Amino acid sequence: MRLLNFRVVPWLFLFLISCHSGPQSKRVQFTSDSTRFSWSVSSFELPEDWDGYDYLVLDLKVSSPQRYNLGLYTGHGYTEISIYPFQGARITFPVPLHFFRKPFTEGSEMANLYSHSLETGWFNIWDVRTGPLDKVDSIVLRLERPLDDPVVEIYGISLSKEKVPGKVIKPKVLVDKFGQWIPERCPGDVYNIEQLRECWSADDSLVEQQKSLLQRDPYGGFPEKVAKATGFFYTKKIKGRWWFVDPFGHLFLATGMNGVSPGSYTRTKNRNYIFEEMPPEEFMRRRDGEAPLVSYSLWNQYRHYGKEWRQKWKEKAVERMQAWGFNAINWSVPDLNDTMVYAKFLYGLGIEEGIMGFPDVYSGDFEEKVDKVAREQCAPIRKDPRVLGYFLGNEPVFPGRESLVVDAFLAGPETKTKEKLIKFLSEGDTPERRKQFVYDAYRHFLKVVVRAIKKYDTNHLILGMRFGNLNISDEMIQTAKIFDVFSFNRYTYTLPKEKLDHVFALLDMPILVGEFHFGVPGRGLYPGLVKVPDQEARGKAYRNYVEHAFAHPAVVATFWFLWRDQPVTGRGDGENYNIGMVDVKDLIYRDLVKDVMQTHQRVYDIHQGVLQPYSWQMSFR
Repeated sequence: MRLLNFRVVPWLFLFLISCHSGPQSKRVQFTSDSTRFSWSVSSFELPEDWDGYDYLVLDLKVSSPQRYNLGLYTGHGYTEISIYPFQGARITFPVPLHFFRKPFTEGSEMANLYSHSLETGWFNIWDVRTGPLDKVDSIVLRLERPLDDPVVEIYGISLSKEKVPGKVIKPKVLVDKFGQWIPERCPGDVYNIEQLRECWSADDSLVEQQKSLLQRDPYGGFPEKVAKATGFFYTKKIKGRWWFVDPFGHLFLATGMNGVSPGSYTRTKNRNYIFEEMPPEEFMRRRDGEAPLVSYSLWNQYRHYGKEWRQKWKEKAVERMQAWGFNAINWSVPDLNDTMVYAKFLYGLGIEEGIMGFPDVYSGDFEEKVDKVAREQCAPIRKDPRVLGYFLGNEPVFPGRESLVVDAFLAGPETKTKEKLIKFLSEGDTPERRKQFVYDAYRHFLKVVVRAIKKYDTNHLILGMRFGNLNISDEMIQTAKIFDVFSFNRYTYTLPKEKLDHVFALLDMPILVGEFHFGVPGRGLYPGLVKVPDQEARGKAYRNYVEHAFAHPAVVATFWFLWRDQPVTGRGDGENYNIGMVDVKDLIYRDLVKDVMQTHQRVYDIHQGVLQPYSWQMSFR
């Protein structure tokens, strides 16, 4: 029996009948042999012309949290985005269609340009190719390298002209009072505070046993090898290999950690009904009268340590990092800076409010603003021996997208940079000239910022701009010559040696890996940008990545992202990854940490060329 036409339907009516599993329902199972499914739009009673619609609404349920690619075949070719629906619950998942129609430019780095949150998950537009949606032929769902044969049940797909909220249909309650995912219970979950306290006690005993296994100086350097001591970190090339040298004059390789904090927050707006119990007011943040952001990880710290939880968490986090061989931090809570070596991110350089992360570098007050940033953020720490150096930005989006940046400036407000751009293009508007303008403006930005830093602090290194990957031009790579270290983030199983060799040949300077991780799908958490099947594999993947990195003569640092798992219902942009050394309850991932420690015991000899790196290959069969 035909119950509705999905082409035009008021949202309330759509929601009321969405629980019907009619002829449009699809059930697919992804395996190593079946990774892609496609349906004509007519099979969901959808029109081919979507130009009058603003949302594509999925009514679905996924058995496993793995990155699903949602694709469309249109009259202009194929396009797709990645979707991350809540696991194990039937939900509505509304995708705004404007991301398919035209490029999105409202972001200063890759994460906030591409990732977008919903009430029932999130999506990423990294692979989208924009264009008209007047001739949509078919809908595709695909999954790369599926683990454990996940199932997706599609109950219906509709189009809407109005904004549609994501809704959880069933089960309603998804998150328990400890921040754990109810639809999938796994070993390691706890069900009462007594059980949780037993787990914390066992972790404390484990760390106590681990504390004497690594021999390092107070900065985390190698005490048996000595160079010139300056009281600050610097870089030195010895027998063809680059090193950091710590304030004692000891050789130092940064095995670092991003985002060390006691907890993070998640949104409750339009979805407060999915939480079994809300944290106390102390662990909420309220903005302009909206539904609060809440933190189960902070609530768990209070359960663990009581009223003095902040200081006790700090002591425990430092104890764990030092026992495991993590000797540097970045993007972490400031009260760790008196104990750990840290990288300093500079804020206020115009990147956050710039067009696609590009400041108005030719404005009359740009140099004054940068000088103020350096005076306020660099001068106070110029004598701090724990400062590894300064980062200027993270994953800039403009490399390779220079023409899009130019379009965004031309369509944007009147600025000095826009004025200079229009004059420059009046003499010829070609892709090459657009690229030249962006590169010249970027070089100007770097000169102004580096000059200001050195005006107020000559003691510390400039770690540079953390590029999002190594898929950038030689010209962009060479802009890093103004820095002391070339930095980039790279999410993969192993760093590409040929790329490292190429950068080394162009620059002959130290190389820092700013971000990498491995995760496991399950318990409501997605596996991150690089997935592995289980926690033991996370440890093997860590060893393989880090040891091969330090086997290269130029690599002096690797920074893992992130200290703890992200909230199961997502951070601000929706990301909900299993990428922590610890979980939401502050319990240790023991299999991972065991391998982490093994690698950190070996990195000095590996970088010297005395030991061969550990080798491991991911298999999805």
